[in-house]
Amino acid sequence: MRPRIFEAIVVIGLLATAAPHAPAQTTSRDVGQKASETGQAIRDYSVEKKDEAVAHAKKITADLEAKIKDLEAQAAKQTGEVKAKSQAQLKELKAKRAKASRKAGELGRATKASWEKAKEGFADAYRDLASAYDRAAAEWKK
Repeated sequence: MRPRIFEAIVVIGLLATAAPHAPAQTTSRDVGQKASETGQAIRDYSVEKKDEAVAHAKKITADLEAKIKDLEAQAAKQTGEVKAKSQAQLKELKAKRAKASRKAGELGRATKASWEKAKEGFADAYRDLASAYDRAAAEWKK
């Protein structure tokens, strides 16, 4: 039964991140939910599936990167205090993105002994990044 659950979680994670430019009806709550599901999908990879986990981690990070670039384009059009606030949020997002990328690299270099810690590290960093994106996107829609 475990492999079926594993496959379902992986599929959910892949579907959750399949469209880097999600349609306008995607809500910030959807992004948060997808981040949670994706983090769980990464946690379920075994060390024997490390290459798949690393590829998945890089893909979901790149997908979120595209969404961050969309926010950057929106920020470039803003002025005054709103622009200053959005620049601060972008700075936070870029720092969290860098951490998630580092953790994805650590995932790729993990040994059997460090696998669990590397998975948790990436899942936590990705969830943190996705949550920060979620907050920024919600704020900018006001």
